[in-house]
Amino acid sequence: MNDHRYLNTTLADQAAIDQGLRSYMLGVYNYMTTALAVTGLAAYGTKMLTGGGDTPFTSFGIALYTSPLQWVVMLAPLAMVFWLSARIHAMSVAKAQGVFYAFSALMGVSLSSVLIVYTGESVARAFFITAAAFASLSLYGYTTKRDLGPLGAFLMIGVVGLLLSMIVNLFVGSMGFDLLICVGGVLIFAGLTAYDTQAIKLMYMASDSHSTAQKKSIHGALRLYLDFINMFLFLIQLIGNRE
Repeated sequence: MNDHRYLNTTLADQAAIDQGLRSYMLGVYNYMTTALAVTGLAAYGTKMLTGGGDTPFTSFGIALYTSPLQWVVMLAPLAMVFWLSARIHAMSVAKAQGVFYAFSALMGVSLSSVLIVYTGESVARAFFITAAAFASLSLYGYTTKRDLGPLGAFLMIGVVGLLLSMIVNLFVGSMGFDLLICVGGVLIFAGLTAYDTQAIKLMYMASDSHSTAQKKSIHGALRLYLDFINMFLFLIQLIGNRE
């Protein structure tokens, strides 16, 4: 009799944990997709305000893309990523959400140049390929029983190598080297999508308070958002057609 009660209790506890984990991961993906939508709207809105492509640049576009303001637009999202990652534990949930969405809007402004440089068809194609690859890789990371920890360490070394290669190529200007960098970037961030998904899943604890779980969801969404954006950017450089 006691064994049956223990078994029923264990099954009920496991069901509660599974439900909590599903809710937690759903929160991660909801935050991420909302941030991507904010980025897309901000990029499109900025493109409309700046001109470019088939229309001349407006005065705002000239200031945004040719003045020192371009460096502010490029570096501000990077600064916000480091700040949010370092301080999210000390923020309220509402503030963490606000900073995350403000960051995604700034990323949209920064990425508006992609809509000017590449054709709309190329952007759409690269986005949907990235979305399909991301969904498959994230599903793998969530369901696999394999420990992806060693892969993560290897991929982080790859990210450092990628950054160094990009800096070197600024001075070398090799088209062949640039192609290798883009291929490497797609592969590295594809791998990080699976690794980060598993890592985010393992961050879940049933004993977490609602506030802690929400902030973990936001932090996890930030990691997956960056994987998606970087994979998209390297992919569009590979397959995109320029205006």
